[in-house]
Amino acid sequence: MFFCLPILDQEQITIPLSEYQSLLALVSRLEAKIILLEEEIKLLKNGRNSKTSSLAPSHDIAKSNSKSLREASGLKTGGQQGHEGSTLKMVAIADEIKHYRPYFCKACGNSLLNEQSELVSKKQEIELPTLTPKYIEHQSYSCRCTKCGIKTVSDLPVHLKGNIQYGASVSALVAYLSVRQYISYNRVAEMMRDCFAIPLSEGTVDNLLDSVAQQAMPIYEIIQKRVEVSKVVGGDETGIKINGSKGWLFTFQTPTLTFLNVSLSRGYDSILNVFANGFPMATYVSDCLAAQLKTPAKHHQICIAHLLRELTNFTVAFDCPWAKQMKQLLVQAIELKKGLQPTDYLTTNETVILIANRLDELLNDTNYYNHKKIKAFVKRLRKNETSVLTFLYHQKVPPDNNASERAIRNAKVKMKVSNQFKTLTGANRFAIIRSVIDTTIKNSQNVLQALTLLPNFNPAE
Repeated sequence: MFFCLPILDQEQITIPLSEYQSLLALVSRLEAKIILLEEEIKLLKNGRNSKTSSLAPSHDIAKSNSKSLREASGLKTGGQQGHEGSTLKMVAIADEIKHYRPYFCKACGNSLLNEQSELVSKKQEIELPTLTPKYIEHQSYSCRCTKCGIKTVSDLPVHLKGNIQYGASVSALVAYLSVRQYISYNRVAEMMRDCFAIPLSEGTVDNLLDSVAQQAMPIYEIIQKRVEVSKVVGGDETGIKINGSKGWLFTFQTPTLTFLNVSLSRGYDSILNVFANGFPMATYVSDCLAAQLKTPAKHHQICIAHLLRELTNFTVAFDCPWAKQMKQLLVQAIELKKGLQPTDYLTTNETVILIANRLDELLNDTNYYNHKKIKAFVKRLRKNETSVLTFLYHQKVPPDNNASERAIRNAKVKMKVSNQFKTLTGANRFAIIRSVIDTTIKNSQNVLQALTLLPNFNPAE
């Protein structure tokens, strides 16, 4: 059997039907390939510019990833009306008073030295005292007993190791500058020299940080134990550089505690190494990393902020109606959370049930945009559907994992300043001291004072 194909000038050629059918199949395949290529071109035009730890730049699908999810409030920038401002206040009793009395009359030049003066105004300024190191000498004495003849020598404080050493206040300030303020070793040494006339080498800075980390270890272990038995725990991780190689900083945090841990792996074992039983008493809030979702917990909560960013990307790149509907539903759930009262969690809220049913409908809708990234997104949510709306059933569970992202952001700042940790020991030291610092901040305590008191900490008290 043959088939005739028309060509130019009304001529025709005759080809076998089997070849014609092969041509149709080839055209069909090429059309499908063109559609895929057009989608890839669209993605490339949107750009890949990751601004979040949840997605690598190669996985980004839209420039909108860098756009904040926060909606405009309609308010002007700056302090709002009724906002309580703060201003610098004068102290009741100044440390030093300077008197300025008139000695001559400005009108006639008559002497006013013997005239009585009256205070009409006063102003204050704040100055720093002269900062010089304070050398404390510890002297040990001996006495011979007149009864038995034995000579007794008094003991010096046990923390004194050498003939001269730096005290707790110096070590605390070095740790504060390095770990809290992210200052590099050489600049810490420079600041100690210029501001306090204390000569420090970079090696001494490293030794002092090691000493502070050892002193902080008992508190670090207490933080770990308290996080493990908390009711709500947030977890996240971020990449760090250790001597040119890839490492990971994990955080496990609550509203009052921050526990940081360094690992050379991003895998599930890195979590089990510090929390062998997971969090059996807690709702664990995390992103969708497999290792995080696999962590044993009483409940799981997927970070809604991460989901909203992905849905926004789908909307921008593909104009996907399904993504718009899912985004609207999650935003509605967050708004509902803001209005829920403590008593609402004791009963079944009708709106919560409606949102849960709508989520189930959307996840079982087969008419969403047929792109591999959206399909993977839907598959992931179907698998973890029970972890999407957990925050609507538990009062203290947040809808996002922003607190964990804030807890690991300090490591990124440290990387920008110092580029990398020279050793794994140095990275672990940073995690220990920073855990104590962040926990101190969350409990509204003075960081420098807390670091100074570390040598006197007694876990038994």
